[in-house]
Amino acid sequence: MAFLALTLALAAAPVSAQTGLGLTPMRLELRFPGPAAKSGSLVLTNGSGEKARMRAEILDFYLDSLETPQFGRRYEQESAFSCRNWLSVNPVEAELEPGATVMVRYTLRVPAGATPRSYHCAAGFTTLPNQEQISGTGLKTAVRVVAAFYAIIGNTPVAGSVKEVKLERTQEKDGSAGWRAVVVMDNPGLMHYRTIGDLVLMDSDGKVIEKHELSNIPVLPQREQRLIVPLESSLSGGSYTLRARVDIGTPEIQEVTVQVSPASVPPPVKRSNESSAAAAGSVKEPK
Repeated sequence: MAFLALTLALAAAPVSAQTGLGLTPMRLELRFPGPAAKSGSLVLTNGSGEKARMRAEILDFYLDSLETPQFGRRYEQESAFSCRNWLSVNPVEAELEPGATVMVRYTLRVPAGATPRSYHCAAGFTTLPNQEQISGTGLKTAVRVVAAFYAIIGNTPVAGSVKEVKLERTQEKDGSAGWRAVVVMDNPGLMHYRTIGDLVLMDSDGKVIEKHELSNIPVLPQREQRLIVPLESSLSGGSYTLRARVDIGTPEIQEVTVQVSPASVPPPVKRSNESSAAAAGSVKEPK
């Protein structure tokens, strides 16, 4: 069975009607002074013209180097910041008539002794094949929608910075060369933060050629996160300037300016997760 879509959870944007399933809300930040439990509801909607069966599961997640959210039942590298074992949902399975909705109750219980910091996990809802699909042949697709949970314990401060701004070559689908700017964010702390800001490309005379908003995504604790900015210009010889301004929720807006020379940028190197993300057809995230 192939997954037709993964999620728009981190983006907090509505799921396309083409996926069949709708979910609200898709991002929840729950604050706890200490050990406690909080409950609420998610609304799952069958937007297709057919009866749908779904199954819920609790997931870990992270964002890869292309900002693509990766969801799985367990990621060992996320164990220190995962709230997966604290989260439960009910019902776990449901059947929805066309256009119908179901209320899914969630409870997140923070145990005694949990370290003050931010934690993250997700509740995923995946369609199951109906009887005709089970007995039939051919490609069977499943749709998954996901709600991302952030459990924030105590008043842990945000710590982060712009580590690097650089220019990279890209290989387009038609074989032509392209360009992207990359803003590398560092989060050495215990609290996630979200990025708000922009990136400007200027020529050697300081004239603005392009200006783009940065992705508003979470930078999870104790890691680096690449923010990808596709560029439209065909850069040639000479030098250019990249300027990034980023607000991570601290009193100061960070600004980094670098000069770049297209001639000195090495050829594109395909990262392993670029191949897997393209194959999966993943939707851009938690923005």
